[in-house]
Amino acid sequence: MSFFGTLDVSASGLTAQRLRMDIIAENIANVETTRTADGSPYKRKVVLFQERGDSSVFAQYFNRVMGANDIQNNRGVRVTKITDDTRPGNQVYDPSHPDADENGYVTKPNVNIVEEMVNMISASRSYEANVTAFNTTKSMIAKTLEMSAR
Repeated sequence: MSFFGTLDVSASGLTAQRLRMDIIAENIANVETTRTADGSPYKRKVVLFQERGDSSVFAQYFNRVMGANDIQNNRGVRVTKITDDTRPGNQVYDPSHPDADENGYVTKPNVNIVEEMVNMISASRSYEANVTAFNTTKSMIAKTLEMSAR
């Protein structure tokens, strides 16, 4: 893989983890939102990632046999979808709440703050790892240019 391919992989990871962190922040911000625009409680959102490019066995074999280098240009990660978590929210008895049903129960969002904090730490660490890889590659490029200038 070329230096610029490595930078591209790291950049795709940075972009994906930043979006993941945005969604986690949205989930945390809506931990008490019992009514959205459609009248239902907030539903936790989840980010789904996928490897970029064609990673099928056939494509890998074809590129290896043909000596093609373009498979390296399709590496990295991309966000395929932001989806709603389908788990039901907890029901809390609070007959004075404006969103309580006829029995006095309020359906809370399906956001678990502990789970979101763990996901935030994971996203933060992944982001930091991609920054480190990016900076290491930049340093290697600079050293290579320095050596070639001598």
